[in-house]
Amino acid sequence: MSNRQEEIKKIAEMIKGINIAMMTTVEENGSLRSRPMGTQQVEFDGDLWFFTNKSSTKVKEVESHHQVNISYAKPESNTYLSISGTASIIDDKAKMEELWSPILKAWFPKGLEDPDITLIKVDVNSSEYWDSPSSKMVVFAKMVKAIVTGQEYKAGKDEHAKVSV
Repeated sequence: MSNRQEEIKKIAEMIKGINIAMMTTVEENGSLRSRPMGTQQVEFDGDLWFFTNKSSTKVKEVESHHQVNISYAKPESNTYLSISGTASIIDDKAKMEELWSPILKAWFPKGLEDPDITLIKVDVNSSEYWDSPSSKMVVFAKMVKAIVTGQEYKAGKDEHAKVSV
């Protein structure tokens, strides 16, 4: 298995079961803007997919500045992931049908017949992740020890990596 395939597999394992991500785009004035987005639960292959409205501000931001950041957090397992990628707007009904799930009706009541529905595709360029096998109590105890002793918090067996995909 190539290094790229290994990294894609690691990211897939980490984001599995995390339904909501924070997508950060660049506003017209250069400011950063983040908002929660529902990740489509398909096997991660290097691309992330999100449904949105064509008329949304984020579509205009993606069309102007293609670079985005997607962040995932799963505090109960001390897992955090920051993904950088290039976003594009995809109006592909076949892809929408492939990714559609009934839960999306909550945001898109007209379903796939809604003329305002579209997809944001994020081609992942790189990621940085923090993954700790320690329980919250172990992490908390290490933090308290660091505070009491005045020593820097040492995460122990935590895994941290920055990778290109």
